[in-house]
This record gives sequence, structure tokens and C-alpha cells, in this order.
Amino acid sequence: MLEQIQAGELLVVSRNRRNGLILYKRFHADFAGPGAAVGGSLDRDCTAIVPVGNLRLKQPASSQDLEEAYRIRRQWTILTRQMTDSEAPEQRARMILSQFENYFDPKVVASIPDEAFGLMVGIFPKTIAEVRQRL
Repeated sequence: MLEQIQAGELLVVSRNRRNGLILYKRFHADFAGPGAAVGGSLDRDCTAIVPVGNLRLKQPASSQDLEEAYRIRRQWTILTRQMTDSEAPEQRARMILSQFENYFDPKVVASIPDEAFGLMVGIFPKTIAEVRQRL
């Protein structure tokens, strides 16, 4: 799957499942949730991926589907960026963990590496681990 994304293949995360993909970049990570576009020119710099939930990727059926998938990817990016508005690392950790726990099964959230959450909101993985222990 990583090779497909790095090669520029454009895919869409299934809308019919609670699933997504964390895309590691050089200095950060992006989350693409249900309905979001992955690959293409957006993710050629992807270095690793973490599937979230029961991941299913599919080809966009039409140019309208593709346009919608890009719009949804943008919405996921904006949601994640809003969590970085707080300067306090612990607050960022609580916010990202809370968002994922509200949407995904606790076992799914527990399987996501601290590093992935940290890269999404610009904090150290150690901070994520400390906040997880307190929750």
C-alpha cells in the first residue's frame, strides 16, 4: 500500500467504515479519515503509513467523487490543525486522543503508536504516552 501511495496512485478511504490512514511525512503526520483522498500529489513524500480501523481503500469512481474526496481530506486536515491551536503539549495530546476515542473503538486507538499521534499534533511521543496513562 505504501508503494502505491508513494507512486502517486490516487485512492479514497472508504466512507462506509470507521477507518482511516495515518500518513507519516518527514516532519509530521496527516490523518485521512473516511471519504478522504490519499496518494496522488498529496502524499508522494509519505515515508510510512498506519492503517486505522478496518481500512479499505478504493479507486475514485468519477471526477466528482475525486473532488469530494479532496474536500474531505481538507476537512480532516483542518480538524487536526485545530488541535494544534493550543500551545500546551498536554492539551494537544488530550485533544487528539479524545477525538480518536470518540470515533474509533478503544482497542483501535490503543493500537495507534504514540509517535503517530505526536506527529499529527506536533508534540513528543513521550507526552502522548504520559497523557494516555493518566486517562
